[in-house]
Amino acid sequence: MITSARLRRRRPAYSGRWEAARLSPVVLTVLIAVLAFSTPREIAISRLLPAAPALAAAMWPVLPTVLLGAFCLLLMTVLSLFYTDLGTQYTSAAIVAVTLAAAYGSHVRLQREEILFQVRLVADAAQKVLLRPMPRRIEDVEIESLYLAAQEQARIGGDFYEAIGTPHGVRLLIGDVRGKGLSAVGVASAVISCFREAAYDEPDLQGIIRRLEATVTRHSAVFPAQDQPEHFATALLAEIPPDGGNIRLLNCGHPPPLIEHCGKVRVLEPAVPSPPLNLAALIGDRYWIDSVAFAPGDQLLLYTDGVSEARDHAGQFFPLPDWMQRQGLEQPRELLDQLHRALLRHSSGRLDDDIAVLALRRSDAQDRGAVGVEG
Repeated sequence: MITSARLRRRRPAYSGRWEAARLSPVVLTVLIAVLAFSTPREIAISRLLPAAPALAAAMWPVLPTVLLGAFCLLLMTVLSLFYTDLGTQYTSAAIVAVTLAAAYGSHVRLQREEILFQVRLVADAAQKVLLRPMPRRIEDVEIESLYLAAQEQARIGGDFYEAIGTPHGVRLLIGDVRGKGLSAVGVASAVISCFREAAYDEPDLQGIIRRLEATVTRHSAVFPAQDQPEHFATALLAEIPPDGGNIRLLNCGHPPPLIEHCGKVRVLEPAVPSPPLNLAALIGDRYWIDSVAFAPGDQLLLYTDGVSEARDHAGQFFPLPDWMQRQGLEQPRELLDQLHRALLRHSSGRLDDDIAVLALRRSDAQDRGAVGVEG
């Protein structure tokens, strides 16, 4: 699973830029010192020295900030030996005052960074419960997942997925809750928790979806959303029976999956649409299942609308079926890695919605034999 993958992909470059930026207070101090010695005293460049500790407070700990302020004060004293009318006492007083304020600011910043770090640890733990690591293989089905948060510092959102091996076969869920924030996360958590139980208990997909419908309805009644009249979620259930050969799909208002068979990509539109979760009371509770051939070597791509609705600078949607057609026979992990890069290129690195993707591949006999030898 890739979680907040965009951040991890950028981290090496970002880390290098950050390390370079941390030297900027030293660079500023040296620059001011050089200009102070090389320019006429009427310009009084030395009066800019208090800016160095002020800048250091934004990125340095307390002690280095104070030491830089002390160095600036020493530098001002040395300058006063060469130029007697620089207003040394006023500039020195400003350096002392700014350094003390900068030290306090650095202390407060470090405290807030520690609090933010603890919050992120909690968010990471919550994510492992909501979107736990996916098994790489269930029976003869290879599974890989991708999650990209639209917000840079986000860990979890309203998109969700799950895959479970059950006596009824491999069962998968992917969906998207309407809305943002903790309200959407709460609905997603309730849906996934219900699916993890119902996938084992219910003999068919209709039974699972009705339990998910009841869960969202109860959750919406207990935790009503303040910014919208009601919760609802799109969802797609998939089931690969133990005997294989086909895959059953129940689509409740979700973007249609893509299947690749013999080098050709097909969009699996539902024959009859089923209602999204928590809307059955309004538009009916009839659920229809489509059955599609799923042969060894075939690949299936399940995704949320953050993928198909990713826009470029001209407002054009990401052409997912055409893109997948050009990829050829890629392994699920390679396919998702390429999809990740393609989405970032298409959107210029700015995603407007969370993205969740599942890639499945039926192993052929040769793959299953290789797995058996490795085991």
